[in-house]
Amino acid sequence: MKPKLPTKPPERSSSRPVRPAQSKPHKPAARHEGKPVPAVAAKRDDGRMRIAKAMARAGLCSRRDAERWIADGRVSVNGALLKTPAFEVGPKDRVVVDGQPMGRPEPSQLWRYYKPKGEVTTNNDPQGRPTVFDNLPADLPRVVSIGRLDFNTEGLLLLTNDGELARHLELPSTGWLRRYRVRARGRVSQADLDKIKDGVVIEGVHYGPVEATLDEVSGANAWLTVGIREGKNREVRKVLSHFGLEVNRLIRISFGPFQLAELKPGKAEHVRRKVLADQLGAKVAEQFGLTGAIEDEKAQRKARFAKSKQQRGGGDA
Repeated sequence: MKPKLPTKPPERSSSRPVRPAQSKPHKPAARHEGKPVPAVAAKRDDGRMRIAKAMARAGLCSRRDAERWIADGRVSVNGALLKTPAFEVGPKDRVVVDGQPMGRPEPSQLWRYYKPKGEVTTNNDPQGRPTVFDNLPADLPRVVSIGRLDFNTEGLLLLTNDGELARHLELPSTGWLRRYRVRARGRVSQADLDKIKDGVVIEGVHYGPVEATLDEVSGANAWLTVGIREGKNREVRKVLSHFGLEVNRLIRISFGPFQLAELKPGKAEHVRRKVLADQLGAKVAEQFGLTGAIEDEKAQRKARFAKSKQQRGGGDA
């Protein structure tokens, strides 16, 4: 039986990698599912920052990947090969990665993407399996993923052009709930599921609070809705296996306030900057350059409207 995915957004973790699309804006709910997004450290006034952070802000990779790239001799600054990530760069420095000049950070953007089953969330897979970044829509720029979904998991994957934003949002301290629809073989009661609402220890690993609801039973399978905030490796599968359940379909339907909704497998939809800024909060939005970008967009829309009105007036004369 096919899962019933939500059609309206109810409310408001990695290898990250590579690739603005115009589409219908996502409409999240007015409230957060979880704690308010914590503020990030304020920017320095002189614009200087660690090289790994600068590469992440430019959307090239994660900070961790940046450190590996530097160790591999792929990064130079002002013509000199960089030997260590313990190096700061500023607006006037020329950074070259793999022979290509690093672009200046663009205002942070976000996309919702329906990751199909059978893709890994990594840029290069040693086993040669298809990756998310091999199959993204052609009109997307270079992006990194916010967290990851494993090979056999499908559903909502958030993408951004800003590695620092990805790092910020995937941390458990952000408090955003990740919600899944799960089909699993086996039997379990709601009373059993309620036992993990405060967390559970499995094979020495502590998993945080789990919100699990038994939705329906169909033949040998049960459909559940599961919400977690930490996103540890294969967390949903491992927690449900604790009850003898074998997960045979796993679909992420929301990440914080952002919903899978009517998105189709392999498709991406751009989230308007104002929507993203509203969900992050004013302080965090400003630190990621969203406030100024929104004002610029408003000014551009006003200018286009004024020009169009003037042209219509000229045509009628």
